[in-house]
Amino acid sequence: MSRNRAYLTPAQGFTLMEILIVVVILGILGAVIVPNLMGRPDQARMTAAQSDLRNLSSALDLYRLDNFNYPSTDQGLDALVTKPSGFPEPKNWNPEGYIKKLPSDPWGSPYQYERTNSNFVLYSFGADGDEGGEGINADIRYGGI
Repeated sequence: MSRNRAYLTPAQGFTLMEILIVVVILGILGAVIVPNLMGRPDQARMTAAQSDLRNLSSALDLYRLDNFNYPSTDQGLDALVTKPSGFPEPKNWNPEGYIKKLPSDPWGSPYQYERTNSNFVLYSFGADGDEGGEGINADIRYGGI
C-alpha cells in the first residue's frame, strides 16, 4: 500500500539541480543570440517593415474581395480601418474593418499607398523618411505597378 501511495502524492517542485541546468541553458542562449540581435537593429527594422507591408497587402486583398476594387490612392490605407467615401464606392465594406489600426513603419512614418490601374504598391521611405536612398535609407516596396 505504501508503494501505491507514492504515486498519489502531489509533485514537490523542481530540484536545485534542475533549476541550475535551466539557468545555464538560458545563459548560453542569451550569450549567443542577444549579441547577434543587438548588432543588427537596422536589418531588424527593414524586416519588420517588409512584414508590415505583407500584412497590409493581405488586408487590401480582402478589401478587394469584398468590394471588387482596391481603394483609390485618395482613399488610401485608411479605407482598411474606416469606411471610405468617394470613388470607387465600397458597396460591401466590412463593418469591422480589415485591420484594427494602421501601423507606422519602424522609423515612425506612415506607410505609403498608391493605386494603379488594377494593382497597388505599398512602400516605406526607410530610415531617412525621404524617397530613394541606399542601405537603411532605401525605400522598401511591396506590390507591383
